[in-house]
Amino acid sequence: MATFVLQLNHELSLKVLPPNTSSATPSPGTQAESHRKESLRTLFLELFPPTNLYDARESLANLQQLDREEGALSSTADEEEITLRRAVLGKLVVGLYVQALNTFLQEASSADTELEWWADISRSRWRVAYHLLQTFPGRVLNLSRTILVTLRSQNLPFNLSVLTPSSLRRLFPSRNILRPNTLTVALFPYLRHEPYTVSLSSVHVPMASTSLRAGAESMIHGFFTTLRNTWRKVVALLTYPLDLVRNECRYKRDELERVRNERAEVLGALADLREQLISALEEPSNEEGLTRLAFFATQLQLIVRSEFVAAKQPPALPLSSQDVLQPLYAFAYTTLPAHISFHVQHLNAHGLIRPSRLTLIWPKLVFLPPLALYAVRSAYTSRASLEEMAREAAETVKGFWEGWLLAPLKDIVKTVRATDEDGVIVTRESVKADLDSLERMTLALAREKLHYNPEQLAALTKQIRLGDLTPVMQIYEDDIRSPLKSVVGGTLLRTLFVQIQKAKVDIDQALSGIDKLLKSQELTFAFVGVAPALAIVYMSGSYLHALYAGGRGSGRYGGKKRRTRVWLAMRSIERLLIALPKSKHDHTPSSPADQPPSSSIPPLTSGLLLLSLTYLRSYATTYLPQNSRLREGFLDDVSDLENPALGRGEKMRIVDRMWKSWGDVLGWRRIAASESLV
Repeated sequence: MATFVLQLNHELSLKVLPPNTSSATPSPGTQAESHRKESLRTLFLELFPPTNLYDARESLANLQQLDREEGALSSTADEEEITLRRAVLGKLVVGLYVQALNTFLQEASSADTELEWWADISRSRWRVAYHLLQTFPGRVLNLSRTILVTLRSQNLPFNLSVLTPSSLRRLFPSRNILRPNTLTVALFPYLRHEPYTVSLSSVHVPMASTSLRAGAESMIHGFFTTLRNTWRKVVALLTYPLDLVRNECRYKRDELERVRNERAEVLGALADLREQLISALEEPSNEEGLTRLAFFATQLQLIVRSEFVAAKQPPALPLSSQDVLQPLYAFAYTTLPAHISFHVQHLNAHGLIRPSRLTLIWPKLVFLPPLALYAVRSAYTSRASLEEMAREAAETVKGFWEGWLLAPLKDIVKTVRATDEDGVIVTRESVKADLDSLERMTLALAREKLHYNPEQLAALTKQIRLGDLTPVMQIYEDDIRSPLKSVVGGTLLRTLFVQIQKAKVDIDQALSGIDKLLKSQELTFAFVGVAPALAIVYMSGSYLHALYAGGRGSGRYGGKKRRTRVWLAMRSIERLLIALPKSKHDHTPSSPADQPPSSSIPPLTSGLLLLSLTYLRSYATTYLPQNSRLREGFLDDVSDLENPALGRGEKMRIVDRMWKSWGDVLGWRRIAASESLV
């Protein structure tokens, strides 16, 4: 039973007045009245909500038996007996009302589900072809049965010559080209109910022309036109079975949509009676309460028989409060079972139910084992290459994992934890050694050539540390005035070597600066090196997770697939409230004078709304977190939309509130954006 129906049953059952179980010791003169009260108490206690149809029938039979044995409710009955009878009848009315709601809700929901199944097939030509393959054995069996029945009816023996085209043409003559042939109907049974259309194409014959050139062009054009038309006819002939199957799916979809709308209209009319039933159950007067229950039972029976929906006036009020038992008995034993039987027969007669599971999977059962055997044999034959391929793939994955992911990550950790100042290009010791060598060479030259004292040598040392070699450059300037003499007996070569050492030190210091820059960006370079590997791992993991979660339909709040269905249900609700589809039985049941004004929403729209709201309630109770504000708030909004006392304007405001409240939480905006890109 649907969650909405269970909640409604609980709400209505609480409003049934419980009988007073405390009774005084009966006097000898009231033994018959006491027996009736005890029987009524027993009947009340045996009715456990939700009351099914079998229990309701048994209780109605016991009530009728009690009335026949003890007599119906008379004027001598006291208030307690009237209350007991009203409570029992109230439970029966609530139980049968809930059963009617549940029956029509399940029928409309199943019709809607089957409708979507047939619609999905008709949208794709490949699905249509695969459906033809799935149902081909059944169609051939139906064709064979038709041929055998026709042969028996004409007292003809069966032999292979009967299956020739000429014999079949004589056996099943076609008197009208616009009517389907018997064999075609056997293959496609929907043609028995659907008009048969045949498109006849004619070949254009060009008219003769007075001009020879124009006549030749016309003949060439006519030749290519005829060739093109012939090709179209061949293609149409080959695809004709697919067109028939697609039309069959469309016919079943349209018929299921009609069935769904009919059940939804009755469902909406039944839902609009809730306030009337609540008013009857809460009526303080027993007599008036029984009268309203009798009126409600009459309405319930007429609505299920689809008479009250099409009527212009409501049924006349029952003359007596005791008339409630008769419509309930007729409803439980005749009306509701007859409707259930008619619904099943109608679906079977039109073939609206999807084929059996065996019919749908027989191609896989037939073709998959040979294909699997062939794949296994091929794999066994090339097992050496497959093993080598698997080994190489494993080594590739291992190399990628260790060389491109783990090793760079270890380097990152080592870089973060490193405290040494070793250079990447040059080391500190190398730079210091070159600088010390320059200092010694310069000091030796200054001591020998310039005769510096210790104080001057100390000052020169500071200048060398700062990169100032002015004394050496002065010696060099003096030497280049007479280069040959300086080369032979002077210090030109020593000054040149000092300058070369100075250039080497400058190069080392420049490399040291670059080294410091690289050292400061070492962590950045490490992350850049490992980023491609991390991106590959992330994309692969995301794809596998999406594939796993998408197949199971799991994920946050039920996964994207179910949240998409909720988004579609919300869109359908808003569309219904805006369009307000009406049927040919557009008539809202009237209510008593003391009942609040009925909603301006037609019964068909109300029933279709309940179908979408049933899915929303089922989704919330299944996939939203329990005991959370999200779930409670979402169910509160669904309950407001289910309330028939609210009109179209109020429900439109509730829908707007739901879009604003739950659109971001459930990702409806992202789903709408992703659906628009498909």
